[in-house]
Amino acid sequence: MNWEKLLSSKRWGNEDRFIGNQKEARSEFQRDYDRIIFSSPFRRLQNKTQVFPLPGSVFVHNRLTHSLEVASVGRSLGTIFYNRIKDGDANIDETCPLLCEIGNIVASACLAHDLGNPAFGHSGESAISHYFSDGDGKVYQQQVNEAQWEDLIHFEGNANALRILTHPFAGKGTGGFALTYSTLAAIAKYPCASIAGHNKKNIYTKKYGFFQSEQSGFEKIALEMDLIKVQESPLIYKRHPLVYLVEAADDICYNIIDLEDAHRLKILSYKEVETLLLPLCNDAKMPSRLAEMEDDDAKITLMRAKSISTLIWQCSNVFYQEQDAILSGDFNKSLMDAIEEPFLAVMKEIERISIRKIYNYSSVVQIEVAGYQVMGGLLEEFIPAYLQNESKYHRKLVELIPKQFLTQKDDVYSKIQSVLDFVSGMTDIYAVELFRKIKGISFPSMS
Repeated sequence: MNWEKLLSSKRWGNEDRFIGNQKEARSEFQRDYDRIIFSSPFRRLQNKTQVFPLPGSVFVHNRLTHSLEVASVGRSLGTIFYNRIKDGDANIDETCPLLCEIGNIVASACLAHDLGNPAFGHSGESAISHYFSDGDGKVYQQQVNEAQWEDLIHFEGNANALRILTHPFAGKGTGGFALTYSTLAAIAKYPCASIAGHNKKNIYTKKYGFFQSEQSGFEKIALEMDLIKVQESPLIYKRHPLVYLVEAADDICYNIIDLEDAHRLKILSYKEVETLLLPLCNDAKMPSRLAEMEDDDAKITLMRAKSISTLIWQCSNVFYQEQDAILSGDFNKSLMDAIEEPFLAVMKEIERISIRKIYNYSSVVQIEVAGYQVMGGLLEEFIPAYLQNESKYHRKLVELIPKQFLTQKDDVYSKIQSVLDFVSGMTDIYAVELFRKIKGISFPSMS
């Protein structure tokens, strides 16, 4: 792979409008960022759980604030890489005119990386998968092919994000968000089909990155980017190099920010957080600076900022040094897993503490359990209604599905996907309210 091919301002669904002169397209990636940030799916992230239940009196991060922070870190990672390249090659802007846009491409991809995640955090994905693998949805296995069934029993937010960005929803035009090919490729963390997405030995096949319905579209993107094809069937590609920076930005943010939220919610003490963050600050003067401060939240804010800065430089250094292996598709670990000691050991300890004390905290588990009930309950009503549509009750349920999600196709897989488009796009609050209403637990108001 090479940067000249990997960086393209060609737009999905608007290929004929492509401007051949690359220099005239340098702001195209900033337009990607703006299109995402002003979109409805992005706004809905403000009411989707990141880790902790949406706040009462204490504010914690949601999917929207997380995505904004990841985009900020991602822009820094991309910009640092470009600056280092330019320091070594003063003519890089002439030989590769879009390299200066890497920060904008990565920021846009970071902004979009969670668009496909359903309500209730990662348990929302599991709840959808469970409905098909072990719930009422199991009856549809014989009505779809093997690859389509893998999409359903392993529902993946990464693949759903690509669908949201490229699928021509009814009445929404034909180009989806019409993002640039490079931005779309940079969100494909696992560029393979679902039937191949369970091989933990390869970083690009740990999960999967596109549904069967979007496979031909992803092939089109991969061909434009000249991505390395591993095999044809099931389809597997090596990652676009910028995926590593998007992944690193996400890893940096959730690892550090979850500690900050956990302290605000009194799950972790100040001392516990300080023990984890202080080594990442990489600043000999930090203990004396903290001693001058009285507010624990302010101390953690300072350590969080310094820790993120350290990790940005660590990950950007790995990306720069390993550029050849990344471009050849041979770098088989995340940037975070390749940072220097003692920082790597600290990040492993943060991961261990997070699993033990944060992700298994009672309120986090409660929201996950609720997600199973609500998401499963919605699917068991809407999927039979749309597929069978054999009663007045079914027809009434179908009327609740916005027309943009309905399909003109008659096959079972496409119709199921239409319902999943509707349900997976719901916010936590809307999903709970609709579940309560259609189950007769509460009644809609007339206001």
